[in-house]
Amino acid sequence: MHQMVAANVGPSRRWWVLAIVVAAQFMFGVDAFIVNVAIPTMALELHASPAQIESIIAIYLIAYATLIVTGGRLGDIHGTKPVFLAGVLGFTATSLWCALAQSGAELIAARLAQGATAALMVPQVLATLHLLFADQMRGRAFGIYGTVLGLSGAAGFALGGFLVTLNPFGLGWRAVFFVNVPFGLVITAAALKIMPSASRRDGTRLDVAGAIVLLGGLLCVIGPLLFGHDVHWAAWLWLMMAAGIAVIAAFLRLERAIEARGGMPLIDLALLADVAFMCGLGAVFFFFFANLSFYLVMTLFMQRALGMAPLDAGLVFVPLALTFVVASRYSGVRARRRGTLVLVEGCVIQVIGLAVLALTVASPNSPSAPLLALVLMIFGCGQGLVMAPLSGVVLATVKPASAGSGAGVYGTTAQVANAAGVAAIGALFFAIEQVSSARHALFASLAMFALSMVICIAFLSSMRRACV
Repeated sequence: MHQMVAANVGPSRRWWVLAIVVAAQFMFGVDAFIVNVAIPTMALELHASPAQIESIIAIYLIAYATLIVTGGRLGDIHGTKPVFLAGVLGFTATSLWCALAQSGAELIAARLAQGATAALMVPQVLATLHLLFADQMRGRAFGIYGTVLGLSGAAGFALGGFLVTLNPFGLGWRAVFFVNVPFGLVITAAALKIMPSASRRDGTRLDVAGAIVLLGGLLCVIGPLLFGHDVHWAAWLWLMMAAGIAVIAAFLRLERAIEARGGMPLIDLALLADVAFMCGLGAVFFFFFANLSFYLVMTLFMQRALGMAPLDAGLVFVPLALTFVVASRYSGVRARRRGTLVLVEGCVIQVIGLAVLALTVASPNSPSAPLLALVLMIFGCGQGLVMAPLSGVVLATVKPASAGSGAGVYGTTAQVANAAGVAAIGALFFAIEQVSSARHALFASLAMFALSMVICIAFLSSMRRACV
């Protein structure tokens, strides 16, 4: 059995390993935001239809969310290093494919492959942190991880607009994908030299049947959530979602049957019996439900109601992201002393930020970009207090041998929540905007965000009681 724990890696070396894996996380995080800025230019050059443009964003999320558990389990079976290397190399190659795509359909296929390779790479980041930092330095390590999350958001918003505007070497929108290639190669070379190797777990193999069934079930659930607005929430979408839920239920029965036969199921079923872990996943879902959807709604409001240019709207979020970084560094230290209470405090600050934002938007005069940037910093502070230590707190009860599987379940829950939030709150925004105004649509969305944070607090409180 492989166990890459701190005892097997020198104190100095593990910080270099941390630098490598969080660099990969940074590359992934930048890619998640940078593409949105370049979408209008992509649509023009590739003559892509609106459905194709939406698919360029959605298919990446679907592939990543549905395969991240598989990626985490592969890390448990083969060790974090080889799977991490395969993920980084794959992400680099598929980024190059995206940059060279000649049509909307080809770019969609490349984005599908890019999301799949990200699902190999990203779970190894959290698994490596979980295994390397089991001592008093754990809070600091996860604080650095949270800092990277914040910086990747700010870099994605700013770098996307900069590259499209600067148009280096006449690449246009393709530059946002080409930029991953040199960084991916450097990360690969560093990982080959510095990351410690872990022995393969003998007698284990990937649960292929489980992976296929889970992929099908989550596609049936996530697909309609993402594309429902375009087809006016037709009845067949609801039937597909119901079928997806049934398939996921069948997946759990399949996993129990595999375990009963002495096999190795895709998901470590012991995780489902961990009450604290399951409460933590509930908190993760509702926290991320109000994550990407918040940025979507705010971007729509700033461009449609306030008439801001896409680049200006993106720059409004940069102070928020930098505040997120500062809060992340602070939360790592506090989480060691106060545990889940820090997460609750962060959720409360987010609710306060939402209330201040609503009051600002409700004023008779349209808020300026600097004023919005200042107000959004409150929300960013709350997000940083929660997101940085959240993964560490939720995964704290997971055994080292199941770190990859636990990280995969965590990642799937977060991405499914992101997709659900974008679909549900996005649909709410569009529906109210159509019959009233973008301002009223924003108010309704902010109320939904606040409700999501309240539910997140309830799950965190349950998790805290379960850990006692």
